[in-house]
Amino acid sequence: MNVKPLADRVIVKPLDPDEQKKGSIIIPDTAKEKPQEGEIVAAGPGKVNDAGNKVTMEVKKGDKVLYGKYSGTEVTIDGDEYLIMREGDVLAII
Repeated sequence: MNVKPLADRVIVKPLDPDEQKKGSIIIPDTAKEKPQEGEIVAAGPGKVNDAGNKVTMEVKKGDKVLYGKYSGTEVTIDGDEYLIMREGDVLAII
């Protein structure tokens, strides 16, 4: 992947939740919830605050993170689905 996020943005690869079936009920893809867990595949250099100081990123490439259900912008890069979001949309590092 040859995409570099700017400022305090990160690119996240959503992780597929483990599929579990109970009985013979099959849930269609359209009814499944969006994943809220992913892996950081790229992180920007950080943003500059109002005082002109550079604020470094707390997340880095390879971190597994939790993010909000409706966070980020969905993009397709080289046929794979990713989310681009601000570091502030990341809730926790796992």
